[in-house]
Amino acid sequence: MESNKKTARISDELKINAKMKLSIPLVNQLKFFRHCLLLVCLLLVQTLMAQEGIKGNLVSVNWLEKNLKNANVLILDASPSQIYSAKHIPGAISYDIFTYGVQELPVTEIEKRYQSWGISPGKKIVMYDQGGTFMATRLFFSLHYYGFPAKDLFILNGGLSKWQEAALPVTAEVTPTPKKGSFTIRKLNEDVKVELPEFLTASGDPRNNVLLEALDPDWHFGGLPFFSRAGHIPNAIMLPSSDFYKPDKTFKSADEIRNMLTYLGIRPEQKIYTHCGGGIAASVPFFALKFLLDYPTVKLYPGSQLEWVSDQRELPVWTYDSPFLLRETQWLQFWGGQRARMYGISHVTIIDVRPAAEFNEGHVPFALNIPADVFKNNITNPGKLAEIMGTAGVSASHEAVVISGAGLTKDAALAFIMLEKLGQKKISVFMDSVEKWAQLGFAVTKDATVVGPKKVPNDLSILPTNYPVNVSKGVIIADSKNAHGLYPKVFIASGKNVPASDQDGKIVHLPYTDLLNADGTPKAAKDIWNILASAGVLRYAELVCYSDDAGEAAVNYFILKLMGYPDIKVLVK
Repeated sequence: MESNKKTARISDELKINAKMKLSIPLVNQLKFFRHCLLLVCLLLVQTLMAQEGIKGNLVSVNWLEKNLKNANVLILDASPSQIYSAKHIPGAISYDIFTYGVQELPVTEIEKRYQSWGISPGKKIVMYDQGGTFMATRLFFSLHYYGFPAKDLFILNGGLSKWQEAALPVTAEVTPTPKKGSFTIRKLNEDVKVELPEFLTASGDPRNNVLLEALDPDWHFGGLPFFSRAGHIPNAIMLPSSDFYKPDKTFKSADEIRNMLTYLGIRPEQKIYTHCGGGIAASVPFFALKFLLDYPTVKLYPGSQLEWVSDQRELPVWTYDSPFLLRETQWLQFWGGQRARMYGISHVTIIDVRPAAEFNEGHVPFALNIPADVFKNNITNPGKLAEIMGTAGVSASHEAVVISGAGLTKDAALAFIMLEKLGQKKISVFMDSVEKWAQLGFAVTKDATVVGPKKVPNDLSILPTNYPVNVSKGVIIADSKNAHGLYPKVFIASGKNVPASDQDGKIVHLPYTDLLNADGTPKAAKDIWNILASAGVLRYAELVCYSDDAGEAAVNYFILKLMGYPDIKVLVK
């Protein structure tokens, strides 16, 4: 208040002197201008001091300390009531999100609650919690949604933890009830919230939409059953709320957060829908992306996973991030079978990588036999491999389903990454054996699949193709020094033993067999996550799988892709 009076006094003095300056001698005019310059500098310094400690919608503990007794600053403690009762920042008013809840109340009730906290237009609202958590950001979202100006909403960076780290005062005394505020809710910010119909539609279009999930890996991969079902919403990208904070519980810098998003393939031009279990933790990425990074379209889904799994349509949940990389008998029998081919709705190419003699003993109908040695012998010759694929009848625009006869073998995994290197549109691996196919009552044939021109209209022969050479960089590399990711490299030695050659980076020994069941199928997502974490495989890293046998490295590559790791390579020398 004293600073405001001084500013007004200086301004009045400038006005008076301006009127007088034409009637005074030149020497005095020079003194007048020097005086004006000094006053302007003083005003600028005062403005800078007022803004010091404010960065966007974050304030520092030093700023709040200086403004503790500022009548225009209202402090809200969003911590659980037991924490508030034990200690809180002097003058803070308690708002326990778990007591009041986040359920939608009539606007009149919300308005009364806000007024009871003393909220009025023009005040700066500073919210905090213990630090590094999601209560303050959820309160921020609510106030913003109900129309309080975002320019006057702030979060104390680091919360109570950072406040105490700075040896600033705390108290257990309950703050007296403030004077009733005058804020009225005139218009809701509907564009920051999403309901289930829009969210459901967005889940089917991951190219243009991001379902950003703020839950931890234990929830995401099904280790902890959430409500009635374990796993996550299909196509959700896991980015736990804790990942947005530094060890001191302050927010990471905008550049650090932007790197995380870029690494996970999240782009500013996409529509981003944050969610979690019940719409609380989702407020952390909502706040960070919208108010720290200024991403244009960010919405929070309050219903989140609770509403999703409660829907009567029994909407699906996944445990792996990319379960469509795994195909089973029922799926392949229909989409790759005779009926779908007759109706022209099959866009599946079946590639059997077993040796010719084994293939000829019995195989899935319409399978093309391209033995594993063909892929092994052409690792460094993608042009030749593409020529072989085209002659064999492989369509680059179809989904290629790789069959090895025993699930995810070294041969199947190597074929997978070679097809990915060639630019195949979609690739998956068949998890069942040919024996299981027959046990389920489906035909196994010994006849060779006909590849050639169609002789009659209903001929189901597979046409040869002009397979394009569209090599994808970064899938298979010959020298790790030429590969550069956003994060440091972690080398994953994927065989039984660690190869003798040294690598320039952290080395983790993770035999591919540790990630597979006895039948060749990948272990459950929750178990794979625990194995990866225990082995020291970092989530934010450029992961390079290597082994003396390229197939072993390829298995680990496939599983990491199944689990949603975005930056994976196979080193083949």
